[in-house]
Amino acid sequence: MGAEATETFVPKQAQQPQQMEQVQQVPQIPNPGGVPGWALVDVLMHQAPVGFAAFGNDLRICKANDAFARAVGHDQKDSLGMLPADLWPEPFASLAEAALRKVLAEGLQLTEPGYPPTITAFWFPIQEATTTAIATTTATTADTGTGAGQDSNEVTGVGLLLVPAEAAGASLGPAEEALRRSEERYRSLVQGGAQVVWVAERDGAMKEDAPEWRWITGQSVEEFVGDGWLDSIHSEDRDRVERGWRECVRTGKTFDDRYRIRTKGGSYRHYDVRAVPIERNGKIIEWVGASTDVTSQREAEEMRGRLTEQLSAAALRTARLQQATSMLAEALTVEQVVEVITEVGRTAIGALRSAVALLEPDNIRLRVVNDDLRNAPDSPGWPLTLDSPSVMTKAIATRRPVLVEDPEDLRKQFEDELDIDPQRIAQSSDERSWVGLPLLAAGAPLGALRFSFGRPRRITEEERVFLEALAGQCSLAVERAAMYEREHTTAETLQRSLLPDQLPSVPGLVMAARYLPVARNMEIGGDWYDAFWLADRRLAVAVGDVMGKGLIAAAGMGRVRNALRALALTDPRPAAVLGGLDRLFQATELEEQVTTVAYLVLDPVNGDGVLGNAGHLPALILDKGKAPRFDEVEAGTPLGWASPRKQHSFALLPGSTAVFYSDGLVENRSRGLDAGLDELAAVAARAEPDVQDQPELLLQYLVDRMLAGHEQDDDVTVLVVHRP
Repeated sequence: MGAEATETFVPKQAQQPQQMEQVQQVPQIPNPGGVPGWALVDVLMHQAPVGFAAFGNDLRICKANDAFARAVGHDQKDSLGMLPADLWPEPFASLAEAALRKVLAEGLQLTEPGYPPTITAFWFPIQEATTTAIATTTATTADTGTGAGQDSNEVTGVGLLLVPAEAAGASLGPAEEALRRSEERYRSLVQGGAQVVWVAERDGAMKEDAPEWRWITGQSVEEFVGDGWLDSIHSEDRDRVERGWRECVRTGKTFDDRYRIRTKGGSYRHYDVRAVPIERNGKIIEWVGASTDVTSQREAEEMRGRLTEQLSAAALRTARLQQATSMLAEALTVEQVVEVITEVGRTAIGALRSAVALLEPDNIRLRVVNDDLRNAPDSPGWPLTLDSPSVMTKAIATRRPVLVEDPEDLRKQFEDELDIDPQRIAQSSDERSWVGLPLLAAGAPLGALRFSFGRPRRITEEERVFLEALAGQCSLAVERAAMYEREHTTAETLQRSLLPDQLPSVPGLVMAARYLPVARNMEIGGDWYDAFWLADRRLAVAVGDVMGKGLIAAAGMGRVRNALRALALTDPRPAAVLGGLDRLFQATELEEQVTTVAYLVLDPVNGDGVLGNAGHLPALILDKGKAPRFDEVEAGTPLGWASPRKQHSFALLPGSTAVFYSDGLVENRSRGLDAGLDELAAVAARAEPDVQDQPELLLQYLVDRMLAGHEQDDDVTVLVVHRP
């Protein structure tokens, strides 16, 4: 094209006059000073300060000057034949391609920011008429007989001028300069942000190309326009987005949504979209929207959500572990320990079942405490021994947790030991994953803890740490419970052996006695009672309480009972017996060992007797036809606290009853001692006469009424003596 332009300024000398006249009718480019045409071309191609390039219909460069080559960073010759994508980075390459297509299609001039932003790009059509006017030769005009202005206006290419922005704005007026700057700012804002700006028709169809969108999605212009943009939206979001978009187009409301867009690489990114209607004269003429990439924000929110969930789960597991520690501290039997572990496992990790198996004394067999594992998928049968392959026995053997994610994993881990068919498990069991944890005490195995789940599950590292800590707590609790059970059995055997097997048969008297150990924590206390014949055929009756629990209290009770019998057979007077017990306590018992006792010597023939009291609760007296009353004998101090011991006369009239008892009958955590004594008297007053006359019935009546509605937290001892 440059060579053809030269012919305009350097006409051939062989032209005829008529032809010369026609050439003179073509608008001529001013040529001051008579500069030759080839010199102007040289100025444009090699010396001009602005970049110039010509693009063909195939969007490739066919002409370019030195300034353009410098602007795009390519050699002038190398740039020929290049496409916009070869010249510029994204997104300007897509913008340039869109501008080329628009100029070719519509024949309009465009002014847009260039690359870099300090350059302004002027795009203009190269039309057939212009080319003809510039390249007209004498022969052409002679043949056509027409002027250049009568040729076709078909666009045959696109010209591009790259002008520094300050130079481009120098010739503009104030209004045009303000508009240009506004457009530049808007474009810079859009290009510099993570937004995709698009324009839609009033009916919601995309009417203009959006290069940024296509650069992200990889769609062509044809695939994007109309409703094609919806094809890039995630299938789970598309129906919702399309319905929302159609509804906003119908009602004219602002469109706000968030959806996922498939990129040209196949991945998805999250975008917040907002579109507003553009109105003119009260009618919507188009929609302008912006899609903002919020993938990083969404990923940060999801990460924050996951961290929050993990922290919440960790806090919950910590709270559950603390709860387990507190509950296990109160569990005094292995069954209670397993009950706590079952509850914690169910609430903290969603276990379907849990079981604890403990080694028998032979260290071969395992005793399963709370579950029947005969048909468990991970157990070969019954009885369970250390030689039996199972999740629990493997945990004991390896001293490490055994984690089984699903039936197939179970088959792999026990491939040579168990005949496991995952399909058969699915039909016969509701368990789908398992955890086995060893229970160790000082490195030695006590047994194993087993959890099962109703779905395949991979135990996370945090859950594994929690389960190991739970197993450690379980081990300590099981060891403590086993030791306590042994001590409890020994103490109970000792205490039962020290209480009389049966009360003596005494003519003229009817007696009944009951000892009730506390059931809540199975602790054996120091309550006791005794009744025996003296040498003078009188009856000795004693009820006492050694403060404390366990073997120490039981042993202390045995010493007091035996000493009292020995002293009574020597000198049965209550003052002498209690004084002797004081001396015994001062010599052999610890100062903090508090012991109380009520001691009565009674003549069964006439009901006369003598009573002494060393800090014990007063006897309840039920006289025929009178209100219940408490014996007024001075209580005195507990044994071992030196004080003059006294004794007082005591009379049991015909039809009267004396009730001796320990503090466990009247006092507990919710009822004080004084209130308990008042309630005991009131309960006794409501007893029917036939109940009062039968010691067994009266004893059961008082125990039932006094313990009703209260948790028994201490031993209860009651001895009833009735004179018919």
